[in-house]
Amino acid sequence: MARIGSNTLAFPPFRGFIKRLVLANLAVFFVLLLLGAVNRSAAGFLSVLLSLTPSDVVHGQVWQLVTYSFIHHGILEVLFNLLSLWFIGSYLEEAKGSRWVTEIYFVAVVGGALLATLLSFAHIPRLVPIDMAAGAQAGIFGMLAAFAVLFGEQQFFLFPLPIGIKAKYLVIIYALVAIAGLFGGGSILPLVVYLSGGLLGFFYARRSSSRSISFATSERIFSLRNEYYRWKRRRAARKFEVYMRKHNRDVKFDHEGRYVDPDEAKNPNDRKWMN
Repeated sequence: MARIGSNTLAFPPFRGFIKRLVLANLAVFFVLLLLGAVNRSAAGFLSVLLSLTPSDVVHGQVWQLVTYSFIHHGILEVLFNLLSLWFIGSYLEEAKGSRWVTEIYFVAVVGGALLATLLSFAHIPRLVPIDMAAGAQAGIFGMLAAFAVLFGEQQFFLFPLPIGIKAKYLVIIYALVAIAGLFGGGSILPLVVYLSGGLLGFFYARRSSSRSISFATSERIFSLRNEYYRWKRRRAARKFEVYMRKHNRDVKFDHEGRYVDPDEAKNPNDRKWMN
């Protein structure tokens, strides 16, 4: 059982984009698994073709920027990744909507792969264009980073340990572990993709949050501006009424300062042309 904040989630909602994404990953995994049982070389060839190899990407195999995220090696890897997608992604999808989660996931997946591809040509030790990366980790870390930006104080209780940790600290721990891995042995391409995805998810969520604040501020400014214009209109209407009475003319304005034609019935709720 997992706990996020004060809500206990035995099974989070399984619908929308996250449902389709999890099922697509499962489908690819089992297709490759069954193909491997029939023809191991064909399954291996297809797995390599769909995984991320920077040298292949720059030679036209650009689909790898997306397809690598659907390739998993081993039942434990796919199980952990898809459970993470389910729990983190479902929470974000409930809070921000399917479109937002779709965007941030593929920004992390594609952007992380693209950034890692570019860095692989920068002559960085143990990061070369012929290395290979696969798995949904970049998208997951991107969503987790976004979760930390938006809901940083929410706590994760990690099964099976009864230990609670805030989302913002969990992201930092994962990032530090990945950074430490950069100084180990072997290829660092998967870690670079992973960290790049998290970084892009972080900035995407920050930008999205800033846009929301900016939009709310703009709405408040325009509301104050419109209230000022309405006040001016009402004041002008009162002055005009006084002026017309001095000339033995009777004119009427409603409480919003709109002229009321005595020969035409007006709908008091008609605000189409008002500020």
